[in-house]
Amino acid sequence: MTNPIKISFLILLILTCFNCHNSERKTIEKIEKNFGLFENENDSIAVELKLTEFKNWNDILKRTEQIVCNDSLPKITIENDSTIKRVYFRNPCWENFACILIKQKNVIEIHNDTINKLDENFYPLDSLIKILKRDLENNGKNPRLSDNPEKLLIYLSYDQNGIKKLPKTLDKLIKSFELVTDRKDLKIWLNEKINIPPPPPPPKEPDEIELIEDEK
Repeated sequence: MTNPIKISFLILLILTCFNCHNSERKTIEKIEKNFGLFENENDSIAVELKLTEFKNWNDILKRTEQIVCNDSLPKITIENDSTIKRVYFRNPCWENFACILIKQKNVIEIHNDTINKLDENFYPLDSLIKILKRDLENNGKNPRLSDNPEKLLIYLSYDQNGIKKLPKTLDKLIKSFELVTDRKDLKIWLNEKINIPPPPPPPKEPDEIELIEDEK
């Protein structure tokens, strides 16, 4: 009888450990983080942008416009084993505005994984922490940088075939933002890159013509 009792006890012990292990796994909850969702808003007004449904960058811009003009917020969810990150985009509904005045110094633009400021200085995506920190902590000191953190706006754009890179860029942007500040009011616009042509060269000055008077 001794052996059967020992075997039964061993089986019971194994089952108990297995159940405890499963119980621990079930209690592990993912950390949820929201970026771009204001205090007076909640996720019920958000609409997920499913990137597999879009053929190119123009398609996602059109869908974003439809969502915001329907009084909702477009969002993209980035999830891994431990974290759920929701990014809410702050694009305006252009049907409601004839024009929106935005000072370029309050904008950081990311196009095709290249950062630029004022269409003058260009940086690799690995410089995000430095660029964000410079603008977020400026508070009006440098007239060429953001007035304050509340006004900082991120323009995000890709060429037509670059849409697959968007989640990776967003994740890098979020991680960089978290390393610089505890804020969650990250304002991102999905945007269309508009190349501003250089100004035309100044008109050529007319050649000087010396007037020779006839001798009398």
